[in-house]
Amino acid sequence: MLAILNYPAKLTLKAFLGLIALVLSISTSHAQTAKRPNIIFIFSDDHAYQGIGAYGNKIVKTPNIDRIAREGALLTNNLVTNSICGPSRATLLTGKYSHLNGYKRNDRTKFDTSQTLLSETLRNNGYQTAWIGKMHLNSLPAGFDYWNVLPDQGHYYNPEFIGQPNDTTQYTGYVSDLITQFATGWLEKRDDSKPFFLIVGHKATHREWMPDLQDLGAYDNVNFPIPSTFYDDYKGRKAAADQDMTIDKTMRMKFDLKVGVDYEKDFLYNRLNAEQKKVFKAYYDKVSKEVTDKNLTGKALVEWKFQRYLRDYFSTANSLDRNIGKLLDYLDKSGLSKNTVVIYASDQGFYLGEHGWFDKRFIYEESLKTPFVIRYPGVIKPGTKVNDLVVNIDWAPTVLNIAGVKTPADMQGKSFLPLLKGTQTAQVPWRKEAYYHYYEFPQPHHVYPHFGLRTNRYKLVYFYQGADSWELYDLQKDPKEVSNIYGTKGTEKLTADLKIKLKALMNEYKDDEALKILATAKP
Repeated sequence: MLAILNYPAKLTLKAFLGLIALVLSISTSHAQTAKRPNIIFIFSDDHAYQGIGAYGNKIVKTPNIDRIAREGALLTNNLVTNSICGPSRATLLTGKYSHLNGYKRNDRTKFDTSQTLLSETLRNNGYQTAWIGKMHLNSLPAGFDYWNVLPDQGHYYNPEFIGQPNDTTQYTGYVSDLITQFATGWLEKRDDSKPFFLIVGHKATHREWMPDLQDLGAYDNVNFPIPSTFYDDYKGRKAAADQDMTIDKTMRMKFDLKVGVDYEKDFLYNRLNAEQKKVFKAYYDKVSKEVTDKNLTGKALVEWKFQRYLRDYFSTANSLDRNIGKLLDYLDKSGLSKNTVVIYASDQGFYLGEHGWFDKRFIYEESLKTPFVIRYPGVIKPGTKVNDLVVNIDWAPTVLNIAGVKTPADMQGKSFLPLLKGTQTAQVPWRKEAYYHYYEFPQPHHVYPHFGLRTNRYKLVYFYQGADSWELYDLQKDPKEVSNIYGTKGTEKLTADLKIKLKALMNEYKDDEALKILATAKP
């Protein structure tokens, strides 16, 4: 600054003042950038919380997700509003329930990008924004300075990516590696005068569970314990009995478990190059021979399918966690880690054999709850656990709060940053109930549409459109949700109170369709 004060005599006072203004502007900009953290939101697909080390799984290896939890916070009751892939992503971007953001199902409806978006709000407030990897919203990203996304579900091997402006390119390699490569590439070339918001959307661990070549057989020496509800008889639960998502009947030997694959004709495998196909075929030919030689039937076959399912599922998760580690390492080496918030979450929960199922959709715990871990150096105390009911409509407001940006009025969630920091006060009470509404029916998986609420202890749900049945669970006494106590003696007042709260939530979140259904629901 002293050098500027000694300005040359020929420099006019006006020019001198302009120069000072420029210097102050640059200084302020850099100060704001230093104070405003970068934010990375790593978003996987169908990754079950109960399949993560930090959530108590002692068998699988997820060291990098566990690292984020250890160095930050873990949410134990992070719930989704609609347990299905696309709608969950729409909720992340809008902070709104499906009935208001317009994306209720995984169908061909295009996501409405004209509404208020997290990405656009951040960009309008000085953030550089990018989405790389899986998006799955039948529309191009909006509010992002950069994107490179998978078409629809994307492929595990040699996938195509849609870049800007809407150009599709196929790449050689495994999808998790490519996503990380593109993410770190963007970080290197970004405008480093601005803070950034980056969504890294992983395909893993979505169905067909095709592990990276280096992970084939990673869990072959593990015999996974069969869940206590694996042979659930669904007594007193009409919707649970009438679904189509069992490992026994729904999981396909060829498509899901790679038994008897035609590597030249089957569309999932004919895209592999010769080297990939050779390794893949050699491994799964042994799997096919094993089950053929054993000639399994009945329970023995079902339990073999269960073991194969989890071995492929967790082997696929290996690449997800490894690439999260690569991204964390990049942040460390580049010096970004100290001022970068890292979030890891899945779009919803997933069944790993509980109730005999795979997939999601139900309001039951395994699909309602999704993992969420967050690291915010200097703000969130390492090892923090949050047990309050957080809902995915809260994700966008929380990200905005971290960025120092006011939540738009049409977002329905609220920031849980005070919960993460331990500064939530009794004067600002947190929610005691969470609302849920699922729509997609009859295909796939024939899960009846339903709505309900969950409190810290109880869950009330109504299945409509063919089921017309209520269910009530005491999660303290029945955490596995196998005993529907709706209509049993002694639950009358509890049920009435929960129905009042359910209606209040529908009104609060403006779910007019649900209110009409509730008005005609049987007692």
